[in-house]
Amino acid sequence: MFSNETIFFAGFALFVMLVMLLDLGAFSRKKSHEVSFKEAGIWSGIWVLLSIAFYFFISKYGYLVHGIETTERLTEVKNLYARHLKLNGASFAENLQIFQNNMSLEYITGYLVEYSLSADNIFVFILILNSFGVHRKFYKKILVWGILGAIILRFVFIFVGSALLQRFEWIVFIFGAFLVYTGIKLFFGDDEDEKIEPARHPVVKFVSKYMNVYKRNVIDHFFVKNKAGKLFITPLFVVVIVIAFTDLVFAVDSIPAIFSITKDPYIVFFSNVFAVMGLRSMFFFLSSIMGMFRFLKIGLAVLLTFIGIKMLAHHYLEAFGFTTIHSLYVIIGILGVSIGASLLFPKKEL
Repeated sequence: MFSNETIFFAGFALFVMLVMLLDLGAFSRKKSHEVSFKEAGIWSGIWVLLSIAFYFFISKYGYLVHGIETTERLTEVKNLYARHLKLNGASFAENLQIFQNNMSLEYITGYLVEYSLSADNIFVFILILNSFGVHRKFYKKILVWGILGAIILRFVFIFVGSALLQRFEWIVFIFGAFLVYTGIKLFFGDDEDEKIEPARHPVVKFVSKYMNVYKRNVIDHFFVKNKAGKLFITPLFVVVIVIAFTDLVFAVDSIPAIFSITKDPYIVFFSNVFAVMGLRSMFFFLSSIMGMFRFLKIGLAVLLTFIGIKMLAHHYLEAFGFTTIHSLYVIIGILGVSIGASLLFPKKEL
């Protein structure tokens, strides 16, 4: 028999796959095309609305995720993922609602953290696509499948990380120290664009060594057979692999950041999926306006440092009553100030 978590996860994955295929246009005859500002805006709005709808779904039906139908099961799941939570309700229904409200709050906070920390991915994705000479009409297809691969890699990363945290609680301090280091490094880092040389990229070298790579692009195809019937992957598919592994590198700091908010790997995964898929849709118009937010990098550096300190001092903060809702307020404040300052004090053109 499958567990409730497995059944719910399978249903969630099927739903996301269906929406992703609709986004890609898999059910239409429309071939690869350049994504217009209007199309990007519509799909960005759809993913944001789906993310918000899922928040309300968790607040009302969160018990389905872990199959919580009894007080004993509620206590078991709470002790596993939310030891800090106090259930003060007079009945099982009231305590369950307290738990579900906490789940939904952790989800939306994690979603906001992941969404903001993934903003830097846009610059790197642009750099990769330009360096590999990809035509703009293939951007959407590459990003959709690249991010799908990244979600699978994140799934492994998240559940392995959760298992380690459950067994070795001291790992939280390693995560915290790493986030503080990353935040400080980001704060003092320079803004110069890095250069990517496709032939020297480690992923390209690895793929070229162990897989058959076609020497030229084949329009709208990831795989192709030669006259002898031998299967090759095209350079477009190589870029998909590069995108997926690049996103995983970025997840090294964003996923530990969400684990500071919740220990529930399913909530971490749900927030990751909605944030990453939504950001992928926003790529096409954010890429042209990200330069307006000159202080966003500083805001993200402060955000990472705050979350790292929170992980290092979580016992003291919990003792003083610092909860997830307070974290949400701080995160919104940091992002709001950095974006507001960028709009009020735009960079002067020389």
